[in-house]
Amino acid sequence: MNNFREVNDDILKDWLEFREDQIFANNSTKDKEHYLYFDELSDNILANVSEENKKYVQVQLDQIYDNFIDYLGYWNEKYYRNGFCDGVQFIFGCCKDNNIPF
Repeated sequence: MNNFREVNDDILKDWLEFREDQIFANNSTKDKEHYLYFDELSDNILANVSEENKKYVQVQLDQIYDNFIDYLGYWNEKYYRNGFCDGVQFIFGCCKDNNIPF
C-alpha cells in the first residue's frame, strides 16, 4: 500500500489537481473578493518604473509570482494530503478499537 503522506504520482495527487481545476473554474462572488490580482498589480508597478529598469523588474515580478504559486501548491497539497491521511487513520483506528473488520 502507498504511503499517502509522501508526495508521489498517486490517486490523491490526481484528486488534488482535479479539485484545483474545479475550484478555479467555479469562482463565486465571495471567491472573487479574495482573488490575487497579480497581473493588475504588476502592470501598476511596471507603469511606475523607468524604461531602463522595466525588464529587471518584470523578471523579478515573474519570479515572485512563480515562487508564490509554488508555495501555495506545496502547502495546500501538504495540508490536504495530511488531513486526508489523518482522517483515514482515525477511521481505521475506530474500526480497530471496535473490532470492525476493514
